[in-house]
Amino acid sequence: MSINSVPQFELNNGKKVPAIGIGCWMGTVGDSHQVTEMVLKALRLGYRHIDTRSVGQAIRESNVPRSELFLVTKLSSEDHGRPEEALQRSLDRLCVDYVDLYLMHWPQAFDAALDRYCSPEESPTFIETWKMMEGLVETGKTRSIGVSNFGIKNLEILLKNARTVPVTNQVELHPCLPQHELLSYCSSRNILLTAYSPVGKHKFATNPTVLEIAQRKDASVAQVLLSWGVKRGTAIIPKSTHETHMNENLTLIALDNNDMRILDNVHRQPGMHHSVCGFHSSDLGGSCFGWTYDQLGWDMVKGGIMCS
Repeated sequence: MSINSVPQFELNNGKKVPAIGIGCWMGTVGDSHQVTEMVLKALRLGYRHIDTRSVGQAIRESNVPRSELFLVTKLSSEDHGRPEEALQRSLDRLCVDYVDLYLMHWPQAFDAALDRYCSPEESPTFIETWKMMEGLVETGKTRSIGVSNFGIKNLEILLKNARTVPVTNQVELHPCLPQHELLSYCSSRNILLTAYSPVGKHKFATNPTVLEIAQRKDASVAQVLLSWGVKRGTAIIPKSTHETHMNENLTLIALDNNDMRILDNVHRQPGMHHSVCGFHSSDLGGSCFGWTYDQLGWDMVKGGIMCS
């Protein structure tokens, strides 16, 4: 797929983002050789939406003009309360003057001195941090700001106190966790949903329902899942280090309404409604990074989690 043929979504501030990006978090911090090589391959293939904290070396070596890139970086929980300082560190690592999107990675702050996550009421709250992020757009260091891992509950709290509506909410999103209600809520407020883990970490490789569609379309399982995601109106950031898969992931296929309905309902199959991510804990009756599912605005559904 050529650069110009990658679909784009228009954000609520008029900026445009490629619908297909590449996720670069490999479980380690920094510009590892593996991540650098992955991003170089991706840029050669035509990816321009890069979701990362630090791939400066790959960007420098690619010789792709900065104007062609849509760079995303995230504010970590440790840096709530100091988003400008954290953003500058990201810019220095990337060797760029600005990013296209700066995301609050999680709503909860982390107190490094006490080695614990702050409660929703403790300062800096996500509202306080968001208000600081709003000012960063005016500095030119980021073109847009957004959030990640926000359910409807916390989005409503944020929107009541914000003067800038997030351009996107990046969440786990795939047919095991389709987030229908969250998608409807965000769409009604012109907030783009962006999917991480959009192919479900190989969860669907042997699923008969998905395999039938893939075989009928002469496509890979990943192409079916990613095409479903984009047709729903969500941006997708799959992750792969294999050039063949990276190239496949850029090639969307046509899905009809019946295909979409089938994929929309995969999560209703026995044992299929759940997260594929490993950051969940049984502590406090179910939690992620120190906050309960209720504090995050996530509901337990049929043994899995659904953002609500």
